[in-house]
Amino acid sequence: MTTPSEPGHGRLDPSLSAIMSERRQLINLAYRLLGSLADAEDVVQETYTRWYAMSREQQDAIESPGGWLTTVASRVCLDLLGSARARRERYVGEWIPEPLPDRTEWISVRPGGTAVDPAERVTLDESINMAFLVVLESMTPAERVAFILHDVFCHSFAEVAEIVGRTPAACRQLASSARRRIRTSQAPATPAARQAGIVRDFKQAWQAKDIATLISLLDPDATAIADGGGLVSAVLRPIEGREQIARYAVEIAGRTELMILERTVNGQPGLIAQQDGVTVMVMAFDVAGDLIKHIWAVRNPEKLRPWTVGPQH
Repeated sequence: MTTPSEPGHGRLDPSLSAIMSERRQLINLAYRLLGSLADAEDVVQETYTRWYAMSREQQDAIESPGGWLTTVASRVCLDLLGSARARRERYVGEWIPEPLPDRTEWISVRPGGTAVDPAERVTLDESINMAFLVVLESMTPAERVAFILHDVFCHSFAEVAEIVGRTPAACRQLASSARRRIRTSQAPATPAARQAGIVRDFKQAWQAKDIATLISLLDPDATAIADGGGLVSAVLRPIEGREQIARYAVEIAGRTELMILERTVNGQPGLIAQQDGVTVMVMAFDVAGDLIKHIWAVRNPEKLRPWTVGPQH
């Protein structure tokens, strides 16, 4: 993003570094609210555009610039979430949140040679795993904003109320409702090392086209969802049941020459598939106990920007 200079003075705004230091926090907030890095970047751009549209006097009158930026970004996200349902109805096939790599693997140069600002890298924690983001998708916009602002970013309900346009008591109820959704949807956490072992076993069985082993690694009621966005071929509806998932995985392995690599996806063990060194699919897993309960496979190239060309190991 280009950095505006202070109008009429021919020098950088002395408060610029303080304002720009909020960028990473805003990217983190907007990604959790929207499940899309591309949309999060647009929200942050819009937020800074509104800041610099004000006069210096108006900016100086704002007691907490960081709070102002957070409020504006949250409201822009709230508006976007309100229109997201209609956009999702037009989306071809299933919509999955945009997957993120481990920060050590983030591609530092985009196609076209432009560098990725380190501030655009999202901090990976439990509020970013794919299962969590998928549950967030089931919430109303107000629930999602109240929950993320209060439970993840520690804003008071009075602050949330100002952003959402409801009373603090109503926002408390929204967050409580969101919490219930999270609790009922999430199984007890499987230790990361155990998850990694199960995902590795899945990868090896997949590469070996070993249907029996694949079936043994999947929950009987497992579901697999693919997101091609209408831009690449992908199953348009969820695949349900471990036998169906195992057979489809083997069918894919038999159709295409893919290099399958273990990677961290949204902070958890996952897999990527590369073709000629380019990442063409990112897979996130939800492991409950010793079985895989959900698989999310993102193939939409527009959601794979940070992954496009990765390390070959």
